[in-house]
Amino acid sequence: MNDTASDSAHSSSSAAARPDAAQAAPVVEMRQVNKWYGNYQALHAIDLQVARGERIVLCGPSGSGKSTLIRCVNQLERIDQGHLAVLGADLGQASPAATQALRKVGMVFQHFNLFPHMSVLDNCTLALRSVKKLGKQAAAECALHYLDQVGIANQAAKYPTQLSGGQQQRVAIARAICLEPEIMLFDEPTAALDPEMVKEVLEVMVRLAQTGMTMLCVTHEMGFARRVAERILFLDEGHLLEDTAPGEFFDSPRTERAQTFLRQIL
Repeated sequence: MNDTASDSAHSSSSAAARPDAAQAAPVVEMRQVNKWYGNYQALHAIDLQVARGERIVLCGPSGSGKSTLIRCVNQLERIDQGHLAVLGADLGQASPAATQALRKVGMVFQHFNLFPHMSVLDNCTLALRSVKKLGKQAAAECALHYLDQVGIANQAAKYPTQLSGGQQQRVAIARAICLEPEIMLFDEPTAALDPEMVKEVLEVMVRLAQTGMTMLCVTHEMGFARRVAERILFLDEGHLLEDTAPGEFFDSPRTERAQTFLRQIL
């Protein structure tokens, strides 16, 4: 079986393993979402539903609205029109339910955003102590557990500047999953890395995907998309042009714009 067929079979079997996914309430729901920056419209009437446990890759040219879309999910950007709900909470109005929902959304950025004056361990325990109110020892044990999961527990005493870019991104992933989010957002997590460091970060993300966590990932790593994604969202100029399975997207994209995009990057 070739790689594409294998990936398609993997996606199909994963979807089949969740027969109730279509009936269950979506963990992320967008209806006719619009977003402007001044006169520039970054998102045009986006309709999207994400089921619990789905692994979704967003791709498209630079400036297509991919990062804006996922940043709206955790309210780093606010939508201007439409409906956005996360874990059943309407984010269009401030409420305890919305606050609780946002605490269950983790995010990893292109740039690692680690505190340079704090050790790796302290970077990971900060939110555990301030948000989850864990004691020092409990927070350290939790952080070391997740640092071990991303293969970097042996670097816990070091500072970010003592680590490679790939190691720093793995710390950023550990810091995010320490809070045990239900939804993970990745905004081009390998874009700032040297090519030889990309693989180690992608391998961590593959392992994380295998735990069943809901993931939305903006990336240009099409090999990762084939291997991990159950759905590909293709955006261009703020429009969601394709929402389909990886096999269909890579083998027979429906739109001419997606066909051109794939010819340029593959």
